Amino acid sequence: MRNMRKGHDGASKARVALEALKEEKTIAQISSEFGVHANQIRQWRQKLLEELPQFDKLTTVYRSTEEARQGRR
Repeated sequence: MRNMRKGHDGASKARVALEALKEEKTIAQISSEFGVHANQIRQWRQKLLEELPQFDKLTTVYRSTEEARQGRR
């Protein structure tokens, strides 16, 4: 019988990556806590770091849109 790969949803990936970004625990501790291989945690953390600037731009656009909406009221 073949081993099935675990599937991780986006929320759990983000939670693990954010935990790694905090640098309060070692990658080994996070790996043990979440049951995810250390290399996978490093990849998710790197992906998060690469995509954070895009998220910041989206947040800025969203906030300016919300401010414009509230200004009309």
